[in-house]
Amino acid sequence: MNPLTRFLSELQEVSLLIWRAFISIFSYPRYYAETIKQMDLIGVGSLPIVLLTGFFTGGVLVLQVFPTLQYYSIQNEAGNSVATSLIRELGPVLSALMVSGRIGAAISAELGSMVVSQQIDAMRALGTDPIRRLVLPRIFSLVVMLPLLTVACDILGLIGGGVVASSIYNQDYHVFATSVRVGISTSDLVSGLIKPLFFGLIIGAVACHKGLSTTGGTAGVGRSTTDAVVIASIWVIIFDFFLSKALQYLLDLGQL
Repeated sequence: MNPLTRFLSELQEVSLLIWRAFISIFSYPRYYAETIKQMDLIGVGSLPIVLLTGFFTGGVLVLQVFPTLQYYSIQNEAGNSVATSLIRELGPVLSALMVSGRIGAAISAELGSMVVSQQIDAMRALGTDPIRRLVLPRIFSLVVMLPLLTVACDILGLIGGGVVASSIYNQDYHVFATSVRVGISTSDLVSGLIKPLFFGLIIGAVACHKGLSTTGGTAGVGRSTTDAVVIASIWVIIFDFFLSKALQYLLDLGQL
């Protein structure tokens, strides 16, 4: 199978999985306990790595941008520059990539292990729908929790940027905070919250698809886990471009 055909086939299967998960929302039973458990694992479990990523990303942005702005005597706009980069792009994308590496791999490995140990077949034999029982709670939890993780990443990124600006470049923290407040618009915030919704859907759908399509025993679980992380990360980056273009048009984000 050539790469294009394989890509289209994967896209079709993932889209079908998303559709089946969506229509299962409107039927019973509903597994609230499983959903809450997944939200805890995804949200609380991923919080430390997302906060760490956000803090140092904001810090390194100031570290790289501040000397250039200082050269043009506009160093007071450092907060604006960092905030725009974080909230529009780096916060959503980096949070999605971190969650993809941690949660995407875990979901694929868990479901893949259930497939090779025939637990999925046993579930179907007992009349339980694996899509409703296993897939929907994970996708829903990712769609809900990833925007919240992105907000946490943005906040820590701005704090990290402010710490670097004040401690290394001796900029008053109030100047940095004022620049952030003035530079952020409602459109920026909306754009930064819309992207993680789609990224969470992509990560959850790809991870669940790869897990449920595992073949080849325990060795296949490892392959599925690797494929889930790689494919989800690539799709996040690709979709980010098209989402950015669409939001730029819809929310008038063409000008910084």
